Amino acid sequence: MKYSCALFAAAASAAAIHKSAKGPDADGKYTLTAPGIKAQFIPYAATLTNLFVKDKDGVERDIVLGYDNTSFYPVDPGHPVYNAIPGPYVNRIGKGTFTIDNVTYHTELNDGPNTLHSGTNNWSFRTWNVSDVSNTSITFSIYDDAKLTGMPGAVAASVTYTVSKNKWSIVMNAKSLEKKTPIMLTQHTYFQLDGFANPDTRTVWNHTLYMPEAKRVLVADKNALPTGVIADVSKNSIDDFWTAPHQLGYASGNADFEDHCGGGCHGYNGAWAFNEKRNKKDVALTLSSAFTGIKADLRTNQDAVVLYTCNWNDGKTEFKSTQGIAGKDKFIPRDGCIAIEAQDYVDGINHPEWGRIDKQIFGPKKGYHWEGSWEFGTI
Repeated sequence: MKYSCALFAAAASAAAIHKSAKGPDADGKYTLTAPGIKAQFIPYAATLTNLFVKDKDGVERDIVLGYDNTSFYPVDPGHPVYNAIPGPYVNRIGKGTFTIDNVTYHTELNDGPNTLHSGTNNWSFRTWNVSDVSNTSITFSIYDDAKLTGMPGAVAASVTYTVSKNKWSIVMNAKSLEKKTPIMLTQHTYFQLDGFANPDTRTVWNHTLYMPEAKRVLVADKNALPTGVIADVSKNSIDDFWTAPHQLGYASGNADFEDHCGGGCHGYNGAWAFNEKRNKKDVALTLSSAFTGIKADLRTNQDAVVLYTCNWNDGKTEFKSTQGIAGKDKFIPRDGCIAIEAQDYVDGINHPEWGRIDKQIFGPKKGYHWEGSWEFGTI
């Protein structure tokens, strides 16, 4: 197709131009640096592999999950989507079915009765092109002909990661090239602000979360699929992170905490809707840890956020050599991380009553744009 040829030619040309100026290291990582921050990326899934910031004592901490061996990202059978870009439609599609202009489409059921992240051939299983790179910025691009995901139309997309003083910025753009098709993206970031160096706990229950504009949740069924109900979050209820900052484990004594995210999953695995009238230049979410003193402020143009507190960890996966305590084992426990995914409403293509269709279905003349940033400091 003319689109794929043009896109790949441009990406290859840009990669060739910039490779000599700023190429990957021996592990295939591209390193971006700015005062107070160092971020490393690989083309597989446009993945962030390491994110170093300084704690309250000036100690550099790697605060995201990942692997020491970059060759393991494509072969890990668990495929947790560490700090990657799934797509073209993230999170769940109910029953793997949706309808556009009276035509019904079916996608792979890879999450019980539903589709997750567009199936097992989504963009987090793909190696992206390096389109541009410098000391402080890198752009990855991808062309998806839709044959592997079962989506209606081909999509061209890019993500640009940039670092500046204490800040990691993300911009994603995508466009349907042929016909109307679902597009919804996110940076699927897994945080551990202690870098597994807290001698008292390796879980994230001691991390504090504050989302002053997240006053509603998308009620979900046992398979973490929204039912269609959007409920208000009352003060001190299990989902209350808006009335005041709360530790992630503050509601662990509640009777329903053990099955809160469905199917025997405890903790959190759901979506919060932001106040639609909020100023999108303001901080939407703050995650912090008293142990390291690190805080992370999220700004986003998205209207919702998915939080997942890593219920799936089985204690057999190791964290990186840049993390942990010398002389101790390196295993990630259950609840050892939190994934934070700014995006639009989960499965909004199947809930026209929410009014999200024009934010999730894109035709050839309408582009998709996602932007956000994480700014790091200390409390």
